[in-house]
Amino acid sequence: MLGAMLHEAWRAMGANRLRTLLTMLGMVIGVGAVVLMMAIGQGAQYAVAQTISSMGSNIFVVLSGYTSAGGVRSGSGNAPTLNVADANAIAELDGVDTVAPVHWGSVQMVYGPNNWNAWVQGTTPSYLDARSWPLADGAAFTDSDVRAATRVALIGRTVAQNLFGDESPVGKTFRIGQAPFVVLGVLAPKGQNLEGRDQDDLVVMPLTTAQRRVFGTPFQGSVRQILVKAASAEAMPAVEKSIEALLRQRHRLRDAADNDFTLRNLTAVADTAAETTRVMSLLLGAIASVSLLVGGIGIMNIMLVSVTERTREIGIRMAIGARERDILAQFLLEAIIISVIGCAIGLVLGVGGAALANQLAKMTVVVSGSSVLTAFAVAAGVGIFFGFYPAKKAARLDPIEALRYQ
Repeated sequence: MLGAMLHEAWRAMGANRLRTLLTMLGMVIGVGAVVLMMAIGQGAQYAVAQTISSMGSNIFVVLSGYTSAGGVRSGSGNAPTLNVADANAIAELDGVDTVAPVHWGSVQMVYGPNNWNAWVQGTTPSYLDARSWPLADGAAFTDSDVRAATRVALIGRTVAQNLFGDESPVGKTFRIGQAPFVVLGVLAPKGQNLEGRDQDDLVVMPLTTAQRRVFGTPFQGSVRQILVKAASAEAMPAVEKSIEALLRQRHRLRDAADNDFTLRNLTAVADTAAETTRVMSLLLGAIASVSLLVGGIGIMNIMLVSVTERTREIGIRMAIGARERDILAQFLLEAIIISVIGCAIGLVLGVGGAALANQLAKMTVVVSGSSVLTAFAVAAGVGIFFGFYPAKKAARLDPIEALRYQ
């Protein structure tokens, strides 16, 4: 029975090939647009997720305060309001996993005929753990290097390429000013952060080395920021309150006084960026879905025309014993076939378009199985929804009136 109905549906569509192809075109464009837009949206989500993971998880950044002179205030991180003792105290709080004090600045480096200006962060070995930052080559410095203010450093991929080119940097010596520094290791690449800054354009060295031999500090042990990693995402709200209360107590701030530090929750910033990208992805999918709606209306219009043209045929079928449900199934099957074939072609074009966007525009696109199945299911649903009314209209025709139709 089903085989006969499929054969009949195929014959009916073949009788008006051009009209059938034009009807399918709406579904082809609709499904192709949905797959492509969802691939672009999911690619953006993937890129943001990769950037977030490169920052580390459950991270707080405590920045020192600002200075004020003549009514002009500097940005956070310029006043010596934080020190290593603050970092050690934070490490004792419940829910805190890792703490790394950081003293940073920008310096010019020289190796042979090459020179490069990069961001330098003086810190402790726990910094790599807090940032979940492995080494691509070499080894990390140790606590003994921090105690001895050893002139050693870890460098990012961007620094390695610009200073050393194709040479292996490990074991090589570069200069900051007149001071020589030995490269212990190369950091694994992380790419850009959420602000678009190259995280690989970085040099990491022992905290005391940066304080005493590179930047200097007006106050012994002062740092510009403290990196804090919470033990879990659930512990972050409590840890945030504990850090603020502890630092206010240690800095002897009155109840009405403002904080002389800035506490930033990087996970909250990352979550906001991820949510924005997710909304953008949904918006792209919704816009592309409008074309599916247009394609469904096209199917309904053509099926109504087909019912009108085949009224006499419907009357003959009913006269020789076809039931109402048989006529309904016949026309509904034709609508579904048009929809499914159009969907299949649209899927091929959508996936091809995503691959082309990846190659030519260098966009991150992700074609997932769920997006393909969703587009296919929606297209089939559109065919059933918009094909039902014409099929129902055909099934409810009066056989006598249908036989008289000219």
